[in-house]
Amino acid sequence: MFIPHQMYQDFVIAQLIEHYSNGILLLVKNDWPVIKKFWIADLSVTASWLYETYSSSNKGTQPQDPTSMMRSYLLSLLIQPTEGITHWVDQLRRVPLYAILSGFKPGDTPGVGTFYDFFDRIWASDEANTKNKIQPKRKKKKKKKQGKKGEKETPKNPGIVAKLVNRYFLYDSKQKFLPQDPLFSFFQSQFLEVSAKYGLLGNTNALSVAGDGTPVETARYPRSKRTCDCRAQGLGECNHPREYSQPDCNSGWDSSRERYFNGYHLYMLSASDSPYDLPLYPRLQPASRHDSISLVASSIEFSQRFTLGTIDKMLLDAAHDAEAIYKLLDHHDIEPFIDLNARTKKNFSTESEIQISSNGTPICPIGLEMKPNGFDKSQNRQKWRCPLACGTKNSCEKKCSQAKYGRTFHTFKKDNLRLFTKTPRVSEKWKITYKRRTSVERSNKREKVDYHLESGRHRSTKMWYIRIYGIMMCQHMDAWYSHRKETLNLEKLFN
Repeated sequence: MFIPHQMYQDFVIAQLIEHYSNGILLLVKNDWPVIKKFWIADLSVTASWLYETYSSSNKGTQPQDPTSMMRSYLLSLLIQPTEGITHWVDQLRRVPLYAILSGFKPGDTPGVGTFYDFFDRIWASDEANTKNKIQPKRKKKKKKKQGKKGEKETPKNPGIVAKLVNRYFLYDSKQKFLPQDPLFSFFQSQFLEVSAKYGLLGNTNALSVAGDGTPVETARYPRSKRTCDCRAQGLGECNHPREYSQPDCNSGWDSSRERYFNGYHLYMLSASDSPYDLPLYPRLQPASRHDSISLVASSIEFSQRFTLGTIDKMLLDAAHDAEAIYKLLDHHDIEPFIDLNARTKKNFSTESEIQISSNGTPICPIGLEMKPNGFDKSQNRQKWRCPLACGTKNSCEKKCSQAKYGRTFHTFKKDNLRLFTKTPRVSEKWKITYKRRTSVERSNKREKVDYHLESGRHRSTKMWYIRIYGIMMCQHMDAWYSHRKETLNLEKLFN
């Protein structure tokens, strides 16, 4: 049954007055931010979204309101992100405020099974994982010496990124349905769209997106059990397939904690121009997956699903500095802002006495970097000028051109997408834009530290996606509250 948000607001006012205005129960100062977040968050469309997953028969027990179930789950992440559903069910029965904000009457709250039944309805697959639990026995990996702290593990197959991109160009991959697609559809229509209307995502007609991966540890060790009876026959070791409790997970290197871990590689896309570092799209990959590989899948999937605007810029760190990624972004008309990987410091020669530095800047004959002098859209080329020329004056003692304007040089993007970027790396515009790349790191910090993402004791990809999307929804609700808190004065209703 569809319940408008106005009815929910009236319900909250009536219930709070009934239970918290007689002096027995009191609302403290810290309660009001949470009350206001749900006051402005209209989740009433949840019932329409999940309508087809509920039976139309009048027989049996009436199901709990889906909108109230969604509110309650988000409230649990705001209130107790380190605890599970069982503990939350107890809290709903103990604390009337939590039941009221969820949309339930105190004393009539759902049980644990009702919550997990609700989770099944928002996951578009009968399987809780994307891979089969029965897999070949995994071999123990030899621990190799890693780089410095903060340095990510190098890709095991450096050519895999180019192969994936070329495969995409060859077959022009169509949108593939994913079990988490309904979750993203709901998240986009009820959260991203609202944040865009508030102006919290930046300019959606020319959206700037930052991407980065982060490790998500789900268990200390991978768990599996035998599918054969070799041990009963006295055979201690065998290579028969095993049943893994987390088939989508494996082991990877955590550069920040400098140790191996078991779990997922979460690749997150966020709005880099957002004042609140708001997330846009999450993608769970095996822990061993490299950032550059994850970006290929994430960028393609996001561009196929995002309908609120156009992606104009992509901000990435040096782990993504692969020529194939520049080609992929150029194919989607996205301007890359990618830091160069320090794998070479050599200059590149040209047919003239001008050389090209490792960051794509032309170097004049006396060894000075030339200055960017505008981008010619008609010719799709970047113009560079003599570094010692100012107007018609040229202070160079060894002039390499008789022109009063000084020596000019052009670089064409098509010659080398990686070096000859539309916005030169040495320009102030590039530096100002690239500073916003760290927004995705702050977004990941909010999820992993503030909302304790890794505290979820889940054994399935389904529940990890639901937890991630729930936390992302809470991040947007936090931003709405910060944006509107000066205009919200609900306390007067209870004075």
